[in-house]
Amino acid sequence: MALLAAMGALFGGAGGERHPEALLHMTQADWQVEDASGFSAPPLTQDSTALPDTWAHVELPLALPIALLRQAKDGASTGATRVTWIRLSARDLPPTSGPLALYGVRVKTDGTIAVYANGHLVHRAQQQGPLWNSTRTPLWVILEKNADGTPLKEILLRLEHTQSAQVALSSLWLGPPEALRSSYRLREWLQQELPAMLGAAFMAVGVFALFVWFKRQHEMGYLLFFNLAATSFLRGLHFYVGLPVANDWFAWLTVNALFWLVMVVHFFLRQLHGRPLKWLTYGVVGITATIAVLTMPNLAVLRNTPQVTPLIYSVAALMGAAVCLVGGISAWRRSNEGRLVAAGIGVCTLLGVTDWLLQNNFISPESWYLGAYTSAVAFSVFGALMYRRYVDAIAEVEDLNASLAERLQKREAELEDSHRRLREVERRQTISDERQRLMQDMHDGLGSSLISAIRSVEGGGMSDTKVSQILKSCLDDLKLTLDSLEPVEADLLLLLATLRYRLEPRLEGTGVSLQWEVQELPDLPWLDPSSALHILRIVQESIANILRHTRATEIRVGTALSASGVQVTIEDNGQGFDVDKALGNASASGRGLQNQLRRAQAIKGTVTWESRATGTRFMLWLPLERAGKVAPAVQSSMQSANAGTRARA
Repeated sequence: MALLAAMGALFGGAGGERHPEALLHMTQADWQVEDASGFSAPPLTQDSTALPDTWAHVELPLALPIALLRQAKDGASTGATRVTWIRLSARDLPPTSGPLALYGVRVKTDGTIAVYANGHLVHRAQQQGPLWNSTRTPLWVILEKNADGTPLKEILLRLEHTQSAQVALSSLWLGPPEALRSSYRLREWLQQELPAMLGAAFMAVGVFALFVWFKRQHEMGYLLFFNLAATSFLRGLHFYVGLPVANDWFAWLTVNALFWLVMVVHFFLRQLHGRPLKWLTYGVVGITATIAVLTMPNLAVLRNTPQVTPLIYSVAALMGAAVCLVGGISAWRRSNEGRLVAAGIGVCTLLGVTDWLLQNNFISPESWYLGAYTSAVAFSVFGALMYRRYVDAIAEVEDLNASLAERLQKREAELEDSHRRLREVERRQTISDERQRLMQDMHDGLGSSLISAIRSVEGGGMSDTKVSQILKSCLDDLKLTLDSLEPVEADLLLLLATLRYRLEPRLEGTGVSLQWEVQELPDLPWLDPSSALHILRIVQESIANILRHTRATEIRVGTALSASGVQVTIEDNGQGFDVDKALGNASASGRGLQNQLRRAQAIKGTVTWESRATGTRFMLWLPLERAGKVAPAVQSSMQSANAGTRARA
């Protein structure tokens, strides 16, 4: 507000700084008042000499009817309206060749304003509809140069008003339009356009708050903020004179919006400090409802008259002061936001009081209507509240995110530690299972063969050659077990290569040649140590049977890729045998074939034999993919069957 006063002091005759010698500041005038039967159109010409010679000298700015009460000579008037004539002399105006502009900060009346230059009507401003902002609109009249070159000598103002209207006129400036235009535009912008923009902005933010409330209806602060913006907008309807609102309802809205505004602020304060204050709430709501009903145009109990309206505004000021005082005390130790709102409503009340003083001519009509900026104060206070809540909400979300991130980090560390422990347990369990498998396999295979050899030696029924063969078989079995532990990375050819490395030295001493005819094969993802041992034992059993029973001189090992698996083929050139009879025979040879069948089934594979008089072909088919692992029961049966074979061998 201090800024407004400084700008007003700077630009009150501001344009005069550019052409000070061409301006005339009119602070002396003559005036008279006459009664009239009602409002009427001003005549097109009016000479001051044709009026009654009851002129009285007055200084501008002029505040009526206070001046009328002090200086009027006549008794009580009988007319329904009055016409105040103000005569100003322009004889001291410096000579100028261009048009002139008449500028005044304020002309306050509730009727028609007419301006005459040398007796001719040059301006008429009539109240039509809700034109309630005439006191906020500066006077601006362009006076064109007379065609005959007659200089301007006199300006006559005709102000129509009701008998009890608070009439006022500021001092006037006369001079070139370019010298006064900046002062006029600044006053118009600060007193009318800027408050209109602030009110519209407040309303726009209020609508936004309403839509926020639609989504978060438990937070009543957003709804109250919208009501605050809406009532503030209605209070400032003076600045939106183009709205299609009837004159009586326009007055009713602007007067009652002030009470609604105080009531909404009271409910906002109650929400902030948390105290019900029932007696004050009942009083605020009761007064607001009573004034709204009494001033309603349809009832016309209290008309919007110059006598009644100042009293109504006095009640609003007292109610606002009570809400401010009680709300501030209630929020003093309870809510920082409540204290801020109480301070804001206090400032708005003081601004409203200055407007009341200006409207009732207790202060100079050249002062500023500071109440026009109550919406800016309310917008700033409640906008700061919403901003603070928004920032606090963001900070709360950030703190919550940080807390969640910390908890997530701790949880991830716990899960990582748990996963590490599980991996350690799994590793230990795998080692234990593998150790158990090896122990079981060596017990059932190698152990059984050694026990059988020991018993034969102790019984004296076995030759050294036979014992040597048994021990070599045990050694081969031990080597197969160790080879199955070597990492083959799902490579069947690498597994077969380890078997070839073990068999070739032994075959060289028997006179049997080994033909290795393998080709590239895809990896078998399911090839683990247990499955590898099954494959090695199947192939070893097949080659052992050839060496023991067929008298072959050549063994051919080959591999091939089929549609859904791979195939290992072992062929010899020895004497054949009856496959069906061998599978059905419970002898060692038949038991060996049965073991091959069971081992193949354990790894989801198949074995077949094709035997002729000139040789035998053994085929092992293995799948590329395998659904499940070998069941422990199947492995145990395979190992038991192998142990039995070793014992009988």
